[in-house]
Amino acid sequence: MSDESNNTGKSKSYNDYDNLLETARDEIPDEISEHDRFEIPDLDILQEGNTTIFRNFNDVADQINRSPEKFLKFLLGELGTAGERENGRVVFKGKINSSKIKNKIEDYVEKYVLCPECGRPDTRLVKEDRVDIIKCDACGAHGPIRGKQSKSTSSPKSERIEEGEIYELMIQDIGREGDGMAKKGGYTIYVPGTTKGDKVKVRINNTTGNLAFGTVVDK
Repeated sequence: MSDESNNTGKSKSYNDYDNLLETARDEIPDEISEHDRFEIPDLDILQEGNTTIFRNFNDVADQINRSPEKFLKFLLGELGTAGERENGRVVFKGKINSSKIKNKIEDYVEKYVLCPECGRPDTRLVKEDRVDIIKCDACGAHGPIRGKQSKSTSSPKSERIEEGEIYELMIQDIGREGDGMAKKGGYTIYVPGTTKGDKVKVRINNTTGNLAFGTVVDK
């Protein structure tokens, strides 16, 4: 086969990958796709006498898009103290180190805010059959609240999805655009042309964050 034919085939494949990625990105609402990264505002905390004042509590609750009442209930339980909201701030009883408060907020965000599949903060908490469910508006994932997981800067090599590699997958669900969805090693993998229950061999064409896109090589 000539070099020109090879180059044409490669260009077509890359175009297919780009089109698939663009389709998935189009499913994300504009207000979600505009986020570069999620940041908790700097905490404004001071101590007065035998109290600790969290002065920008409401700002943090707004940033993580969670009920101030439930957010405060979590902090009080984790910090083992009493406290109350007043004029957008919280007054805790006792002297509490600001780094301890920050760590508890990070725990809350990890468990109740960030999507366990794609890692984005574009989520909502709902109740289904008396069970708290976290729903992600970015990737469409939904499931019960999970316990805190240990943090890691990277997944073990055995759990990472590599571009160009072939994996045998079970299609577990269907995405909003009709593509099959599989799970592996913390990734959500979109596979066009598949249906729920299919067992397929899939070549990974592209990955972005905890999302991957592939095509069937052998049903």
